[in-house]
Amino acid sequence: MTSTNDDHRQRQFSDSDSESDHGHAGSSSLLHADLSNSIFKSYLEFTNQSSPSASDLSKIQSFLTSSSSGALSCLICLERIKPSHPTWSCSSLCFAVFHLACIQSWSRQSSDLSAARATTRLPISSQHASEISTWNCPKCRVQYSRSQIPKHYHCFCGKLQDPPSDDPWVLPHSCGEVCNRPLKHNCGHNCLLLCHPGPCPSCPKLIKSKCYCGAVSEVRRCGFKNFACNNLCSKRLQCGVHKCAQPCHDGPCPPCAARGAYACRCGKEKQERECHDREFRCEGACNRALKCGKHRCEKGCHEIGGCGECPLQGKRACPCGKRVYEGMPCDVTTPLCGATCDKTLSCGLHRCHERCHRGTCMETCRIVVIKSCRCGSLKKEVPCYQDLACERKCQIMRDCGRHACKRRCCDGDCPPCSEVCGRKLRCKNHKCPAPCHRGACAPCPVMVTISCACGETHFEVPCGTEMDQKPPRCPKQCHIARLCRHGSNSKPHKCHYGACPPCRLICDEEYPCGHKCNLRCHGPISPPNPDFTLKPKKKKSIHQTEYTPGSPCPPCPELVWRSCVGQHVGADRRMVCSDKTQFSCDNLCGNPLSCGNHYCTKTCHALKNLSATPFQKERSNSCEECHLPCQKERRPTCSHPCPLPCHPGECPPCKVLVKRSCHCGSMVHVFECLYYNSLSEKEQMAVRSCGGPCHRKLPNCTHLCPETCHPGVCPSPDKCRKKVFVRCKCQTLKKEWFCLDVQAAHRNAGSDPRDIPKNQYGIGLLPCNSACKSKVQVVDSELHSRKSKVMEEKEPETEKNVPKRKKRRQQVQEGKQISRLQKIVAAMKWILLIVTLVVVLIAIANYGYKGLMWLSDWMNEVEEQRQRRTYRRV
Repeated sequence: MTSTNDDHRQRQFSDSDSESDHGHAGSSSLLHADLSNSIFKSYLEFTNQSSPSASDLSKIQSFLTSSSSGALSCLICLERIKPSHPTWSCSSLCFAVFHLACIQSWSRQSSDLSAARATTRLPISSQHASEISTWNCPKCRVQYSRSQIPKHYHCFCGKLQDPPSDDPWVLPHSCGEVCNRPLKHNCGHNCLLLCHPGPCPSCPKLIKSKCYCGAVSEVRRCGFKNFACNNLCSKRLQCGVHKCAQPCHDGPCPPCAARGAYACRCGKEKQERECHDREFRCEGACNRALKCGKHRCEKGCHEIGGCGECPLQGKRACPCGKRVYEGMPCDVTTPLCGATCDKTLSCGLHRCHERCHRGTCMETCRIVVIKSCRCGSLKKEVPCYQDLACERKCQIMRDCGRHACKRRCCDGDCPPCSEVCGRKLRCKNHKCPAPCHRGACAPCPVMVTISCACGETHFEVPCGTEMDQKPPRCPKQCHIARLCRHGSNSKPHKCHYGACPPCRLICDEEYPCGHKCNLRCHGPISPPNPDFTLKPKKKKSIHQTEYTPGSPCPPCPELVWRSCVGQHVGADRRMVCSDKTQFSCDNLCGNPLSCGNHYCTKTCHALKNLSATPFQKERSNSCEECHLPCQKERRPTCSHPCPLPCHPGECPPCKVLVKRSCHCGSMVHVFECLYYNSLSEKEQMAVRSCGGPCHRKLPNCTHLCPETCHPGVCPSPDKCRKKVFVRCKCQTLKKEWFCLDVQAAHRNAGSDPRDIPKNQYGIGLLPCNSACKSKVQVVDSELHSRKSKVMEEKEPETEKNVPKRKKRRQQVQEGKQISRLQKIVAAMKWILLIVTLVVVLIAIANYGYKGLMWLSDWMNEVEEQRQRRTYRRV
């Protein structure tokens, strides 16, 4: 396949060179295909380099590639430059190559046009204008004089006239000898390459040169002799005091930036300034006394002693200068002479007609004169300071010969045409961007780069000739990586357009089963390079982002042993590896059920598991389900059975709620069975306690147990420390005892404390005395008198005896009675509230309607944009 590509390339280049004058041009072009080694031979021997520098020789290499491939074209006529055609090359900037006849015609026309323009604009003769006329390079626009119009055909270096074109080992239009042209930067050395197109490279000779600051000297290439040592410059600055603190640099050192306090010229003011700006003037006036002693210096800031003499001493004249006064004191104002001022005004034609006066004369001369406009078609009396211009438009054709001047009141010296030419150039791709001009337009300056598929080998051709060119032959290897598994082992081939040759190795691809394919490689194919085209087609090209897949490997033909669907021992069969059919034996399944406690009793069937293939999952049959109840013993042990059917693993924790009352019986606790049974007996007793006081009564008294909620019998019931009021039988006397003392007193009295009712507890334990009897008599008499008064003086209910409920009801009824003014105010509030609600509802409806309309318009606009995008894609 590689040889086929090479033959195809040879045919391409032989076709392109078949237009030459000689019959063996095809073979000569092949010999010229790679002359860079011979041209660079002397340069490489001198520099001891293995390859030319890319930075210095890239442009020469591009010219050589274009010349060797036959792609040199003339920018003027856009025709191919053949080895037998006389040529001329620009030696200033672009080094472009032209046909000798084309450049001669171009230079003569350009110089003639330049001479014609000079004669119309300058007062010189046509012969002198022809001598000083110039012409430009068609590409880089560098100016040449008329004497530099090429007359003879020379080689690139200019030593040989009419170089031979039939030598196959010499570059076309070259003499084949050393170039020997002076190198750039006027280093004194000459070019060591063979006669070549394009610029000469940098000087390769070794010389001893110093850095910019002069501190370090090294042996360097002459073309790169200027270098920086990266040390401090340390040169003395212009101030003569400080040294340069920047790294070694090219050119003059920057101004001194050291800051300090410096005085102005008069010494009145000091400022902190940079050293290079230390001399400055302050904004104040000098104001020093002059020698006359009557005036002061009105000059600005200046050096001390530079005030000079008083300007009002000596001879003095009146403001117009016609009368001179001598011996006048400097403090006396010069009188006016009274004569006419007669000073020349700013117009330069008239004089001031006012009397001698101080100050400047009038700025604008208002004397009426007769003036004519620039074109001479209008005359009119106007003030001297005012210019006169008419409205007539100039109809003279400009130097381009296509557009009229159209300038108002033109004096005949029409400016050059400012319009853009805009005519289509010979390349048919661009328009002339120059100002409108006579004659033919300049050639298109655009150069089109034609490269190989990888872009390493390329050359430039003038715009308009690219469609007649063919891609250069590239010696580089193809950069497209093979996508099959033999990419690193495949045979390399050269850069090309189109698809790569197919892989010829064995596939050796591993199947999912572990076997390998023994056919020829049929893996994925790399995307081909596009065909060689310079202009894209009108149809939209489809870019393949992924590789084009090849044909898949055939099914695996190896024979393997395969077990039944139930994977029973001793039931294997020999089958083709790619055959995925399954079979079942006559044994029982015997696999454990999902509960993990029983086994499947069905015949052999496929099992449902995660590692099975989709085909096995479709044909699989699950084992039978276990419907027996769970009979496992729970951990921890409890009396509740497991509610689930038979299941694998441990039973779920028991969540049954168990009720347990606290020790004192005041509340009931609810616990989960798992939590309560997991506690020890001591922890269960602690959990059941409510944490409050014990609500059980003591057995010997009416008081509650003073301890917190606790199990068992209340401790020390006979030692109750509660205080109890003890009374006599008539309940006149009263004392406070401890409950244990009261119990002991009741036991001493011969009664059990548990049998005494609550309202009689502690009564009768104190003996009555004489005070008790007198008090009983007084109480009886008072009760008798009160009863008689109530019966005799029974009166109707007054306001004081009215019950509280009745009073509260009357107050509520009085509060409900509202005045008429309060009713009106309440009605106005209700009306205002209703009006506000109506206004709010109307506003909400209005803005809601506007919002819906805006939303509808926005949705329509979005739909239109989406349709535009759809049409654009189509």
